Amino acid sequence: MAVELEARIARIVEHAPDTRSIFLRGPRLAHRPGQFISCLLPVAGETLIRPYSIASDPGDEELEICLNLVAGGLGSRYLLGLTPGAVVRFTGPWGTFVLDRAPDAEAIFIADGTAIAPIRPMIRRALATEPRHPVRLLYGAAGEAHLLYRAELERQARERPPFRLEHVPSATLCDEVARRWIEADADRSRRFFICGVGQIVPTLRDLLRRAGYERRAVQYEKW
Repeated sequence: MAVELEARIARIVEHAPDTRSIFLRGPRLAHRPGQFISCLLPVAGETLIRPYSIASDPGDEELEICLNLVAGGLGSRYLLGLTPGAVVRFTGPWGTFVLDRAPDAEAIFIADGTAIAPIRPMIRRALATEPRHPVRLLYGAAGEAHLLYRAELERQARERPPFRLEHVPSATLCDEVARRWIEADADRSRRFFICGVGQIVPTLRDLLRRAGYERRAVQYEKW
């Protein structure tokens, strides 16, 4: 049975009018980069269980989750209505979409919108373990306001030469992946880490696997 934990909201950072990071302070969680927690949310007399990826690094004093307001989403509306000091109950960490060290091959991270949340600590871990191959992030977003952690990512790209960052419109992600890593060459040694909302994730997964990348070389998390 999952152990239920409690933490208080220490602070809230607004990325955009409908997108925020919530920082929780409570028991230290022994999580791996890429994992998530399941929040237990009291809504309308029931307990809703909603997964939220951890955007902070293992060992940080505060646990960060990043979310946006989902149309008709009772969980996101509840969480975004909380203020510092409120208690949040959760279980975890959960998930196998993880990265413990830089792969022994070129690493391609693909994130769409708020799905940058689990990718962020994965990239940090990859860079911290002295990668011998390029580490790339292809970040899809609907517009400038939806590029989360932009200043941080651009600073990493300047200061850590193995890391390269590119922003593209979300609608072009599949075309860009095909152009860059399928049509450009016959190299199929790369490792992919994909996170997004809805059909884009299995579409990218299948595109890469059909092109000859091994199943284990394409890890993904679908929201």
